[in-house]
Amino acid sequence: ICHSVVFSCSTAVNDLVYIMDGSWSVGSDDFETAKRWLVNVTSGFDVSSHYSQVGVVQYSDTPRLEIPLGLHKTTQDLIKAIEDISYLGGNTQTGRAIKFAVDHVFASSQRSEVKNRIAVVVTDGKSQDDVMDASVESRAQGIKVFAVGVGTEITTSELVTIANKPEGEYVLYAEDYTNIDRIRDAMEQKLCEESVCPTRIPVASRDEKGFELILGMKIHQKAKTIQELYTAICLTNTCFKFVLREIFPEGLPPSYVFVSTLRLKGPSSREKLDLWRVLSKDGQIQAAVTLNGLDKSVIFTTTNTVNEEQIVTFDAQVLPRALFDGSWHQLKVLVRPRRVSCFLDDQQIQDVALDAVVPIYINGKTQISKRSGSDATLPTEIQKLRLYCDPQQSERETACEIYSVVRKQNTTVLHYSCDLIDCDVGLGLFNVISTSDQQFLIKY
Repeated sequence: ICHSVVFSCSTAVNDLVYIMDGSWSVGSDDFETAKRWLVNVTSGFDVSSHYSQVGVVQYSDTPRLEIPLGLHKTTQDLIKAIEDISYLGGNTQTGRAIKFAVDHVFASSQRSEVKNRIAVVVTDGKSQDDVMDASVESRAQGIKVFAVGVGTEITTSELVTIANKPEGEYVLYAEDYTNIDRIRDAMEQKLCEESVCPTRIPVASRDEKGFELILGMKIHQKAKTIQELYTAICLTNTCFKFVLREIFPEGLPPSYVFVSTLRLKGPSSREKLDLWRVLSKDGQIQAAVTLNGLDKSVIFTTTNTVNEEQIVTFDAQVLPRALFDGSWHQLKVLVRPRRVSCFLDDQQIQDVALDAVVPIYINGKTQISKRSGSDATLPTEIQKLRLYCDPQQSERETACEIYSVVRKQNTTVLHYSCDLIDCDVGLGLFNVISTSDQQFLIKY
């Protein structure tokens, strides 16, 4: 069955261990609240021997293995087991619990090819033992550790010691257990990012989880350099086709930001252009950002639980039209589980509600700069083409680079002898790319 390969963060291959504080300071009522939070966070994962295996450790003076890693093969069975955990009580030995999870719980996994090993430490107070050694060992073994601090008795420096770096990604705070559900979406998103976003994009002084679509296709590695009026890179008759799993091996996260800095000229400014699209094996659109030069609108397409696709058209009176004026612009599409927003040059065009979506099939392909409804490529000049997994990157990613990319003295032309692009082009250090059936215009 061609539609049997469905991937999202729910079906990522994880070994996930929750390390729960069960000391006296938590109290039985708040411990029940913490358990419900675990249930809510975990319910988004497909628990099975093929996908996510989940274990739970409760700790106070000593750690207690509540749920062995991989014991439960369904999400329903796991949820029932979490609900049945009884409150332990005692002192707070967080370091001892982390060491126990590393030495005994993660070590017990029977799977040889686990892509992600993730621990989530939930605590409401300062540990009465040292957390440094155990935390260093967890990172040395490739375990990604999140630290969730609850209440006013927590020590920020200790949470930072426990968690992976950077702390902004791996440390979360809740005012108290009553309000812990407020960070549920953030925890779900971070776990999902860790599961489906294995690569990082260098941005300013930090790295962001996401997909650098220009680099990801590695087309520059298949090209050779020749000298013409400009320095040119000429490809052979090889056409580049990438199956979707090579670019998005675990599918798309539930929230992401699509960012492109581009210039539309000629046919691309007058026709209907799929700037980026994800197709299933039978050619159905699963995700797409379409620029409609016919009516000067921006269109976002995604999946739907009822129909095969849902389409949102951003048709503001002024901003979208500027996109087609032959100048450089930055386009951002912010996708969240139930909303999608479109921005042009840092100004929001529109925010629209979405119906529930379904995970994508990864046995199709991804394409850029295609005439809508066709495999023909339309010429498009692109400086940036990225998909960030953190939705907050929408606020950090500005259009400040637009005026620095149009100097002609450092341009390069790439000639192609086949109809490109069945996938996005990866051109390493290059900045500006002009896509067409014949050439790419690039600025260093």
